[in-house]
Amino acid sequence: MRIGLVSDIHGNRVALEAVLSDMPAVGALACAGDVVGYNPWPGECIDELRVREVPTVRGNHDAAALAETAFGFNGMARAGIEYTRERLSDDQRKWLASLPSDRRLFDGRLKLVHGHPDDPDRYTYPEDFSPRLLGEEDVLVLGHTHVQHVERYAEGIVVNPGSVGQPRDRDPRAGYAVVDLDAMTVDTRRVSYDIEAVRAEIEAVGLPERLGTRLTAGQ
Repeated sequence: MRIGLVSDIHGNRVALEAVLSDMPAVGALACAGDVVGYNPWPGECIDELRVREVPTVRGNHDAAALAETAFGFNGMARAGIEYTRERLSDDQRKWLASLPSDRRLFDGRLKLVHGHPDDPDRYTYPEDFSPRLLGEEDVLVLGHTHVQHVERYAEGIVVNPGSVGQPRDRDPRAGYAVVDLDAMTVDTRRVSYDIEAVRAEIEAVGLPERLGTRLTAGQ
């Protein structure tokens, strides 16, 4: 079975649409959190996942939109959170509130977290990847760093599919991945999208200009 993996959409509807259009045929989707924050379309991104019934875990920005986190945010992140709080419907808030911090899917073969198996707020960068992160699952999927990376071990696979809505690995293209649980392979993928359209909307709604310029640089 092939599963499309997304993470850190961060309210970027344009990037999400590009990823979903580019994604090859898969049997299911899964999201490693941070559906909202930073970008102008938090509700639309939530609704896309809701309609598709995508299994999702709660990221730190998702929690912050509900005022349920002690995570420290910089000024740009706080602006995105405040913007998100003002625009979500009650149903969208309820959906965020329903998200767990981790999920086991596909008969327990895939585990979904946001930051780290022991702490959803902990950044787990490529240099932190290790077979020790794995439990009984074959594939551990995490996000949070916005850095696309995969490591294969005898014990299984650890993969960050990268950020759909705000990559930070110097590649501005939206990142995602496809895992094949039968072949135990992961295909990390990138797709271009209309960054200028996102920048224009960021300016139009009054979010910090830096949120748009960093998209261009992939940082």
